[in-house]
Amino acid sequence: MHSPTSKDIPSEVFTLFDRYVHDQITRRQFLDQASRYAVGGLSAAVMLEYLSPKYSTAQQVRAGDARLDETYITYPSPKGGGEIRGLLCTPADRTDVLPGIVVVHENRGLNPHIEDVCRRAALANFVALAPDALWPLGGYPGTDDEGRQLQRQRDRMEMLEDFIAAFEFLRSHERCTGKVGVVGFCFGGWVANMMAVRVPDLGAAVPFYGGQPADEDVPAIRAPLLLHFAERDARVNEGWPAYESALKAEGKTYSAHMYGGLQHGFHNDTTPRFDSEGAKLAWERTIAFFNEHLR
Repeated sequence: MHSPTSKDIPSEVFTLFDRYVHDQITRRQFLDQASRYAVGGLSAAVMLEYLSPKYSTAQQVRAGDARLDETYITYPSPKGGGEIRGLLCTPADRTDVLPGIVVVHENRGLNPHIEDVCRRAALANFVALAPDALWPLGGYPGTDDEGRQLQRQRDRMEMLEDFIAAFEFLRSHERCTGKVGVVGFCFGGWVANMMAVRVPDLGAAVPFYGGQPADEDVPAIRAPLLLHFAERDARVNEGWPAYESALKAEGKTYSAHMYGGLQHGFHNDTTPRFDSEGAKLAWERTIAFFNEHLR
């Protein structure tokens, strides 16, 4: 059989893959259940390989791009992992101070895709910092499967503290104006929502398909929110109506976009769930939102 395309993969298999990468089923369970949808040469193993990220071929801004200054730094996180490493990127042609953006990874550590997103943020004339919450365990191990295994070993609230500490580090950095926002994806979307709850001076928060805080936490939110959702993401979307009701009841500043027909992870261009038009629009909205609220 020819190499599969997204149209060859039944929607049920996309749903199984989402459950697999979010630790709701094991790899063995994915393969067993996906085998029900296998036809011709499209085996469960072939579908899993197709759905898995391809970092070497799908980076928009690669390491060493001449337009950027980038370095790995460490910063203290006394309430979290103790010390955290992150990728710090700034535009090479700017010597003035700039607003900051904390870029928060998914549930697998600082992989090449999130480093790419950090570089994109810097190219939009921000000081961008992408921390690796796996650093206390040795850092992103090289594959997402291993990364998910490591991230399960850390406490979620302690990891939240690591990203709050990244905010504090970034806003006092010599290249930063002190105005800092956060963008996060999946687990990172939950972090972005929770930083809006926990960090009074946060300038703006942009969760991509992120889990929501509890209703009782919403009154503490001060930062404006820009929320991105994928229509075919029932797991995350089921919590949105209650969250929106709480935001409205408390008079919070927010805007939300539901991207029709798209899958969870549509912004990640290393997997077949990626949608180029939706990702481009969501990123343009994100940068415009940061420009509005941080500059």
